[in-house]
Amino acid sequence: MTINELVEKIGLRSLSEFEDREVHGVFVSDMVSDVMAGAKSGDLWLTVQTHKSIVPAANLVDVSAVIITSGKQVPQETIDLASKFNIAILSIELPTFELVGKLYGLGLGAA
Repeated sequence: MTINELVEKIGLRSLSEFEDREVHGVFVSDMVSDVMAGAKSGDLWLTVQTHKSIVPAANLVDVSAVIITSGKQVPQETIDLASKFNIAILSIELPTFELVGKLYGLGLGAA
């Protein structure tokens, strides 16, 4: 499944500019250090963190996309930095738990 397919199926909102790519799994954490230690290339990273430090962490791990849950507002500086590095920043109003259920229902889980 690709990022753009997920955007359409779940109703995610694209915030940054990015190239579509495959999604292989899901990683959930609000701690950047957790992501750097445990996420895998191709994962979706689900978080409520919106500060610009999420972009270098996402780039380092090579996640497919960062999904900001619970309707959190993302600062423009985070979106601009993500666009610069071709990192997909997506958002959704759902709480993380509900989004995990939807992703699992689509066949995605921990990679």
